[in-house]
Amino acid sequence: MKENVFKGLTAAALSAVGAYFRKLLGPVAVLAAVMVLDYATGLAHAWEAGELSSGTGLRGIVKKLGYLVAVGVAVVVDWIVQTAAAGAGADLGGFYAFGLLVAVWLILNECISILENLSELGVPLPAFLRRIVEKLKNNAEAGGEHEAD
Repeated sequence: MKENVFKGLTAAALSAVGAYFRKLLGPVAVLAAVMVLDYATGLAHAWEAGELSSGTGLRGIVKKLGYLVAVGVAVVVDWIVQTAAAGAGADLGGFYAFGLLVAVWLILNECISILENLSELGVPLPAFLRRIVEKLKNNAEAGGEHEAD
């Protein structure tokens, strides 16, 4: 009985959150998909290079969870802005700018990391993508912000 009540309340809560943040559902789903792809390609690269490490893998998982926390924090900021605007009599129409911005930024970061991993695995990439990957690698080696997974 208690288990069914818990499942029902959890489903209702998740449905309410999904309906409330429906504009963020797509980007967050894409983010989750590219995080899984990045992790998988990173594992494949590490395995091929003989550098597979459970510690590194665990740090990668923690980093991915941190990405989701960052999106959550951005959503809270959006909610605060929406609430403050409503209190001032302005209707922002439920647009979640910070949540979308953080999610899209992280999606792009993950896609770049996937391309780097594929390049290291020897997957042939189009010339324009190879140039992007090389430029990012050079920036990372020169002390840039981007980190390869």
